[in-house]
Amino acid sequence: MTRIIGGLAGGVRLHVPLRGTRPTSERVREAIFSALDARSLCDGALVLDLFAGSGALGLEAASRGAEAVVLVERDRAAAKVAERNAEAVAKAGAVRALVEQVAVAQYLQRAGRRFDLVFIDPPYDLPQAALSGVLQTLAPLLVHPAVVVVEQARRSGELDLPGDLVLERTRDYGDTTLHYLATSGSLTDR
Repeated sequence: MTRIIGGLAGGVRLHVPLRGTRPTSERVREAIFSALDARSLCDGALVLDLFAGSGALGLEAASRGAEAVVLVERDRAAAKVAERNAEAVAKAGAVRALVEQVAVAQYLQRAGRRFDLVFIDPPYDLPQAALSGVLQTLAPLLVHPAVVVVEQARRSGELDLPGDLVLERTRDYGDTTLHYLATSGSLTDR
């Protein structure tokens, strides 16, 4: 079972797509949001969740006070699950997340808005070059300061970052690695 860990919608159960996604474990989500909450990064944030799947990361941010949340998921069935989850979290009092059923690259090219907190949880088999392209396209859409959390397989290796982003820290949880990226000084500015 996947559920919202904390905030207004704490305890709300989230549905997960039957196939094609790998939900972020509760342990990893707890680690992410402990780090973000320690710096009050969710409160009032403009959040983007790329490769959203069930939407658990973006919806957790919504539950913890995000001002706006966009969930981007290409797969139709997964996007429908994310819609259902967004409704459940909104009923608990959090902001209603917007679900965009489109490929990540397409969304980023036409986004027309900027974000200060971004989650990127691509399929573990996504080539590093494709992830680098996502980061390159994302960078101009970030406000300053901004934080980007990338979740990937531990075996994936180092990220190729555009000049606008710096690696603040990396943490391993079993076969999962979290990379905390920031525009200059973002993790310490708030």
